[in-house]
Amino acid sequence: MMKTNLAAYNNDWYKPGRPAVVRLLWLLTSVLFVQCNWNPLSSVRVRLLRLFGAKIGKGVIIKPGVQIKYPWYLSIGDHCWIGEHVWIDNLTSVTIGNDVCLSQAAYLLTGNHDYKKSTFDLIVKPIVLEDGVWIGAKAIVCPGVICRSHAVVTAGSVVRNELQSYTINSGNPAVFIKERVFQVS
Repeated sequence: MMKTNLAAYNNDWYKPGRPAVVRLLWLLTSVLFVQCNWNPLSSVRVRLLRLFGAKIGKGVIIKPGVQIKYPWYLSIGDHCWIGEHVWIDNLTSVTIGNDVCLSQAAYLLTGNHDYKKSTFDLIVKPIVLEDGVWIGAKAIVCPGVICRSHAVVTAGSVVRNELQSYTINSGNPAVFIKERVFQVS
């Protein structure tokens, strides 16, 4: 019977995309000006993320307390809302389309570990949220997930697989509940 052997863990293959000094500078900047609750200015967060390589469209609102692992792997379209305490744990690319809403404490997770290997190898896969997607409060989006156009994930759900366009999805794992239909104003 095999056992987990964390002493043999080795993720030397993983390259975080920037030198250690840039990663350290980002960590300090993030703690002081992005993750903090004292800074109410979304525009400051957006400018700092762009400075560190994030591609961010116009009209993006980023609330206090947001954590972003590596901004150089982040792309956000126009008119998106990133709620308080959202965590984008992007070891690889996270692509967010236009008019996307990430509600409070939503968690986008691009990395995990291979539990089938005794060495617990690191696995990283990108996440794509297409236009109009809404990720509810405290929902989790797992590595490799694509949420198609205007899909909704209800609060507290866990998304492990691709979600189809214009669907409402709920649970752990998130499953199709019903179609998303817009009312005419």
